[in-house]
Amino acid sequence: MFDGTPDPADFGTFGRYTETPVAEMPTEMRSAYDYTMELRGLVPGPHKIWLANPALLRAVVPTGAYFQKDSSLSKAEIEIVTNVVNGRWLAAYGNYEHEKIGVELGGLDPRQAEALIAGLPTSFDDPRQQLVYELSSTLVQPRVVPLGLYRRAEETIGVAGIVDVTVLMGWFTSVSLTLAAFDVPSNAVGLKQ
Repeated sequence: MFDGTPDPADFGTFGRYTETPVAEMPTEMRSAYDYTMELRGLVPGPHKIWLANPALLRAVVPTGAYFQKDSSLSKAEIEIVTNVVNGRWLAAYGNYEHEKIGVELGGLDPRQAEALIAGLPTSFDDPRQQLVYELSSTLVQPRVVPLGLYRRAEETIGVAGIVDVTVLMGWFTSVSLTLAAFDVPSNAVGLKQ
């Protein structure tokens, strides 16, 4: 019977996942690792776990790289969406990392980042950021996007921006659910490789 005490055997190097050192990776895994390093410059968070499925990792890495380099959204807008999604799925590691990233790299006020993760109301002076917040907050809940919000989004961030918000939400839902399934704690480091 489970008494609530974690069994150390349930944890690997990154939450429940036990990473394979680079020097010991099978050829296909090493190729996917190298591909991720080439596109991202590192193998971050859930990518460590996705290495267990090299074919899938090769398919999803370009999406993450797109949001790092080519998105129509600013870094602040990306972090607004990311923190809304991370807060919804309660993944400790994602929340911890992106609260910091939102403030340090996205330029969000710490109280805004906290509110996004906690699901509390907040607001943004920048009209694009406000719109991205309203759209992602609506989509993360079981709600319909009203026509008026859609039209404001189309006017403010364009159809490409709406597509970026929705795909980013799906991307970070995958990130969050991976981190939750493998019970990755907020302070996880994993292997340094």
